[in-house]
Formats: sequence, structure tokens, C-alpha cells
Amino acid sequence: MMLYSRLRLSRPHLLSLRLLGTAACRTVAVKPPELPSATLAFEDPSAFRVKSLGELLRALGIFHLCSFPVLVNNCGRLMSVARTLLGRRGFSLLLRPTVYAQFVAGENEGEISQSMEKMSLLGLRPMLAVPIEEDLGESTGEKRYDDNMEAMLECVRISHSNAWSKDPMMQLKITALLSPELCVKLTTLIAQQPYDLSLLIRAMDGEPITFPGLDEKENTHFLCSLQRLNKIAEASVNKVRVLVDAEYTYMNPALSVVTMAMMKKFNKDGVWIWNTYQCYLKESRSLLLEALRLSKSDSFGLGVKLVRGAYMDKERNLAKKECRLDPIHWSWEDTNDSYNGSLDVMLKAISQKPERYRIIVATHNEESVRKAAQRMEELGIDKDGGSVCFGQLLGMCDHVSLTLANKGYAVYKSVPYGSVDDTLPYLVRRAQENRTVLQGIRKERDLLRQELKQRLGPSLRGGS
Repeated sequence: MMLYSRLRLSRPHLLSLRLLGTAACRTVAVKPPELPSATLAFEDPSAFRVKSLGELLRALGIFHLCSFPVLVNNCGRLMSVARTLLGRRGFSLLLRPTVYAQFVAGENEGEISQSMEKMSLLGLRPMLAVPIEEDLGESTGEKRYDDNMEAMLECVRISHSNAWSKDPMMQLKITALLSPELCVKLTTLIAQQPYDLSLLIRAMDGEPITFPGLDEKENTHFLCSLQRLNKIAEASVNKVRVLVDAEYTYMNPALSVVTMAMMKKFNKDGVWIWNTYQCYLKESRSLLLEALRLSKSDSFGLGVKLVRGAYMDKERNLAKKECRLDPIHWSWEDTNDSYNGSLDVMLKAISQKPERYRIIVATHNEESVRKAAQRMEELGIDKDGGSVCFGQLLGMCDHVSLTLANKGYAVYKSVPYGSVDDTLPYLVRRAQENRTVLQGIRKERDLLRQELKQRLGPSLRGGS
């Protein structure tokens, strides 16, 4: 009986890691200019020439507001006040042409397709994201989880049935289908006695498994949740690659065990289920290495979404409150080393078996992107061979995305969709989690200004 014995999750945060690195600045700076990767300067404002004047002005206005920490840190409260004062309709009228239009693809399939067709013309690929997730205290019952499953099945259909995406991807948060409270309990249980992955697979297939440590109600919910995940995976295999997001350290071990079970079941003949590794966590490298070991021993493909991580303040505050060691790397440089090391591990594995391993370098950090491009060239990995791709958020970091696409790399944009009401909690959380990114987009603002000046310069000077 094969146990998930190496993933011993000795601390609640043990499996929450995503791998993304960036400390390539010192090496890239001394590389000879003839390397194609060295031309990835991301300094050309012409990358924004594809944007309309209205889009330029909108992006500049929003990024200017995002540069104020007080606005980003309190955006949830401010939006709540605005909604109360303006009413639901008035608030929607305010957000739709501004923040919503910048970061969301649309509400219905027609609006989504229009946005995605434009993205496809620019050489970018959409990675649709259903903006549904839960944290502790937000559980809503089986009916809501079933509704969430239907929404994700619809996401699979939209991703697959339209012609605007080559090799489509979508994102999935397990807490939209499995209660966070049970994830926390499972994390504690598997730290003491790891669950056999085969046991989870049998439960996905409908077998009435009794899981150690769960009461009857919890066991029933876990079985239902595994079967929900199974339906989504069955619908996506050979059609859409499903990237499972990491969340908080107090539940990630459970999420990762479930994801690895899905990989073991569905990644035999391709890499359709992916896991996310957060490189700002100290244990991220060991978790990635263990995932590689397990994929070899159990003969399944490994898909990796490599990120730095987005919950730093909450994780550190919680560790302090619980008198635990801080799970986050002590410095930005340590996180960069973690990211770069994990990136190199995966690229080496891909160079040896490109059909078996895949990675999305999901970062806005230019040096991380250069590092990946440089190593791809050194290892002989095709720019658009399918095994390595890059990812950024919709509405952000377009100068990196468009430059990469222009150079022939596979580039995805994370694309949330839905109504203003459905996407607002998602947007608020993303803003709070990525506020250091939002507050550090000075270069993108400068490039937007240069393009705007270039476009308006003649008229401003009285020229024709």
C-alpha cells in the first residue's frame, strides 16, 4: 500500500508552497548581448500601441490610484461604502468601465469571447478563473458547492469550445468545492498519518470510503467534494489544463494531497492537473522535490504553477499569534533564491522529459522572466514547445506579456470573469494580496505615459 509518506506535513503549512524565483539580476547583467534572452529588456512603450486611447487613460488612472497604499490597503472598506452610497446599480455603473474593465474579462460568454479574441490577436492566451473561493467561517453548504462545481464545468466548456485559445488553461480553487474547515482538519490528520493517495482516488470513483479521523458528516462532505473534483477533472482531460491554486498554509497540505491524488489519476497520459508552489515559503523547494519524486515513482505527469506567494502578512501574523516559526523566507533575496532554484529544478526535468513535466512561470518580476528565458535557451527548451509558458494577471504587466508574446513565447493572462457582484470579493482579495505589486508598477505607468505622450505629442504641440 503506497502511502504519501514523504509528505509528512509536520507543520500546518507544510504543503502550501508555490515555486517562483527571481534573483537572476546579477547573472543576466553580465551575459553577452547576443543571447536572445538578453533582448528581453521590457523597456519599449510600443508594447502598448495595441491599446486604444481610452484603455491607456484607464490603465494610467487605475495604476495611479494603486500607487497609494492607503487606497489599496482599504479598498474593500472603501468599495463597501461606495456601494452603500451609490446603490447596487450606481456602484456597478461606476466599476464596470473602470476597475472591472481593467481586470475582468466580462460577465457573459459574449463579453468574455470579445475580450479573449482581442487577446488572441495579440498572441496572448487566456487562463480563465472562476472567482469563487472560501476561507474559514465562509462555508455555505453542499448546495452552494454543487453550484460552484457547475460554474467550473461551464468554465471548462467555455475554455474548450472557443477558438481563441491554443492549449487552454483554467484556474481552480479547491475551497470552492471543499469546506476550509475540513481542509484544516485534514491538514492536522495527515500530519499525523498521511492518507494513501489510492484511497482518495477510490473515493473519487464513488466508493464509500471511510477516512480515518473524520466523523460521519465530515466524511460524507469529503466524499461529495472528491466526486465534485473528479467530475471537473473528467470534463477537462484532453481539453483544458486545470491549475489548482495554493491558498493558506493552514489548509494547503490537504489541498496538495487532494491535488496529487487527482494528478495520479488523471495525468497518466498527459499533464492535465497542475499544482501550485509558493516560493516565499521556506519548505517550497523540498515540496517540489517530493512531488517530482512521487511523479516518478507513481508514473504520472507533474504540472507546476510557480509563484512567489500572496499571503505574506496574514501568514506572518498568524504564525506570531500561534507562537510558531515564521513560514516565510526572511528576505526578498531568500525568496528569489528559492524561486530561481525551483525554476531551475523544473527546467532541468523538462529538458530531459518535456512530455512528462510542465511549468508556468507565473510572475510579474522581469528578472525571473529573463532567468527562465535564459535557462530555456541553455537547456534547448523550445519557446513554444508546450512544456514552459509564462503567466501574468489580466490588466497588469502587459509590457512583459506583450514583449514575451512578440518574441515567440507562450504567454497566458489570468482572466477572472463574472458579474460585478461575483468578482468584487475576488478583486478586493487580489488587490490586498498583491498590493506590493500594485504599488510597484511605476515602470508600467512610465511606459504608459511615454506611449500616451508619443500618441498625443503632435496634437499637444499643435502639429497635424
